[in-house]
Amino acid sequence: MDLSMRKTHTLSIAFCLFAAWFAPNPAFAEAQKKVLFVASNVLHMGDPEQHDARNNLWEYAPPFHIFVIHGYEVDFVSPQGGRVEFMMEPIGISSYAIAHQNFLGKTANTLKPSEVDVDQYQAVYVGGGYGTLFDVASNEKLMSIIGEVYESGGVVGGCGHGPGGFANATMSNGVYLVKDKRVAGFPNSTERSKPWAEQGKLLPFLVEDQLLKNGALAQNKQTLADKNAVVMDQRIVSSMFLPSAALVAEEMVGLLEAEGS
Repeated sequence: MDLSMRKTHTLSIAFCLFAAWFAPNPAFAEAQKKVLFVASNVLHMGDPEQHDARNNLWEYAPPFHIFVIHGYEVDFVSPQGGRVEFMMEPIGISSYAIAHQNFLGKTANTLKPSEVDVDQYQAVYVGGGYGTLFDVASNEKLMSIIGEVYESGGVVGGCGHGPGGFANATMSNGVYLVKDKRVAGFPNSTERSKPWAEQGKLLPFLVEDQLLKNGALAQNKQTLADKNAVVMDQRIVSSMFLPSAALVAEEMVGLLEAEGS
């Protein structure tokens, strides 16, 4: 290779390195799309029979899958941090999320509320399982985090008992996040007809009651023609029952992409 060709080759390499340095980094761009999943550390309801209060896998793994396939990184936070436990067998999308998307790796190492950098997240999702009502809803730091994400333009979502987990979230002015917004959550009529929490007697509160108490326009089977409907109001996305968990995530993604466009 003669001198002129060497110079040309060197300049080409330098240009490529320069371009690579200043070009957008896809991995970095993807890392900016982050969602925070809030889960419970509670295992049972504290009664002698130890009624199951673990997180419901079918309300966490399918939404997790939806966010991941849309390019979002998902972090988990729980009141105590560390491992969180789940009820329900891993089937369908849940099984796929466990086998191929590191769902259990994430849920084995949840953040503590004090470790959360709110500015990193564009959305918060709270799933069900009864534990959410026992430790998430009463955690002031988590309630503040959810309110901060929303106030920064983010989206808040939940399914089943999950909306009970953000019913107490407040914004910087002290107003409840759910006030004057249509929010669906596990309805009183279903809770009082089921033995899972002894018709609701073992719970610190009923989801629908707490939403109403804090000013929400709580949705239930009387106000919704479809019990599995996803309700959207001012960047809050919610549904009463677990079959709609993945749909809640899809609608959240739609809002996030619309905000970012």
